[in-house]
Amino acid sequence: MPQQNDPASFDEDIIDRALPIVDPHHHLWDDARGRYVLEDLLADVNSGHNIRATVFVECAAMYRADGEEAMRPVGEVEFVNGTAAMSASGGFGTSRLCAAIVGHADLRLGDSFEAVLTAMERAGGSRFRGIRQMTTHDSDVRQHAFPKLMRDPRFADGLARLQRRGLHFEAWLYHPQLPDLISVMETQPEARVVVNHIGGRIGVGRYVGRQDEVWQAWSRDIATLARYPNCYVKLGGLGMPLCGFGFETRDTPVGSSELADAWRPYFEHCIAAFGVQRCMFESNFPVDRVSCSYPAAWNAFKRIAAGSSANEKAALFGRTAADLYALPPDVIATL
Repeated sequence: MPQQNDPASFDEDIIDRALPIVDPHHHLWDDARGRYVLEDLLADVNSGHNIRATVFVECAAMYRADGEEAMRPVGEVEFVNGTAAMSASGGFGTSRLCAAIVGHADLRLGDSFEAVLTAMERAGGSRFRGIRQMTTHDSDVRQHAFPKLMRDPRFADGLARLQRRGLHFEAWLYHPQLPDLISVMETQPEARVVVNHIGGRIGVGRYVGRQDEVWQAWSRDIATLARYPNCYVKLGGLGMPLCGFGFETRDTPVGSSELADAWRPYFEHCIAAFGVQRCMFESNFPVDRVSCSYPAAWNAFKRIAAGSSANEKAALFGRTAADLYALPPDVIATL
């Protein structure tokens, strides 16, 4: 029986094969979670869609084994920048993998945060773009943070320090926490913030059977965040089990048509609220691989955007991400 996460079992034709894509959210790791490194990313990137570049986002991988605790995540940036350099050599195809890098640090470090950022800028060179600190907290799903972390004054201080360096913050939170992020944006509307995975809509635990209620709260808060012009949103991440679609339990691969039908209302609401200039489709691989293959995910995104104009598609699939992450001119020229 084929596994739902086996790209070889995918038998759909690639939709709009020539459309240039920047994948603005993926991870790399080799640990208890499994192995997803350069050769695995290459297999997905080369599976049919026209992936011109990718962006790595932190995932607590390859930290330094010793040294000051706050500095250990610098090891992840060093590791990924090496992968990016390999890709930039041209010896692994024409796609620019990890062309931009988002690292991890605790925004609450105060003055010490500056030293960590300096170390990451050195480790990532011209590719380092910002910080993600997971703020996810909910009693029914995996927790990565203390409750109300974003309302800590030290968090606001760290966010301000990021902005002064021209770096941005990637927000990974669950949908009940969106009001916390709104509070942050109210006090620092100039902050450049990227909402990951459409704001972390939960569909398991106590949220089962309450999706109308979840929709009302989520859609309201997304519309509120869209009022802040420096706030962006990534369209993806709905393949995670916490979202409650159940695709990860299927015995055979899920097709892109079914994925698109399930995901469409959420993505369309985000696009209507933020506009295509602040929305970008993302794979969230290998995390979403439990629900679908890489080709199926991008086919689903293309189905959802089928009614968009050529310029709108260009923004959603590449240009918005290329602008936000300041990708190299040779990448931008291909979009």
